[in-house]
Amino acid sequence: MSTMLDYKGYLGSIECSDDDEVLHGRLEVFRDLVTYEGTDAKGLKAAFQEAVDDYLALCEAEGRTPDMPLKGSFNVRPGRDLHRRAMLFARRRGVNLNTVVSEALRRYLDREDDAA
Repeated sequence: MSTMLDYKGYLGSIECSDDDEVLHGRLEVFRDLVTYEGTDAKGLKAAFQEAVDDYLALCEAEGRTPDMPLKGSFNVRPGRDLHRRAMLFARRRGVNLNTVVSEALRRYLDREDDAA
């Protein structure tokens, strides 16, 4: 089993309670608190998917936009020197800083995924 569940773009944690021997989790990188539990992996996955569907139905009933995790942007604070180097690198290549950071992150993650 993986360490995260994924359904309709929502990510959920997988935890185990030694006290009551129940699997449980919550939606991750998400403002609202949405939890679920199950007695086995299949039950936990079903409960996770039901929790996502229930959350989406509640938002629709209340007429509000559901929170979506990982919207595609985040702040990076690389420090003054690295920021300057990246900006100059982007200018020399005729691209914006976002392109440089996204490509660097993509290359790093691809390399790490290949090494794993």
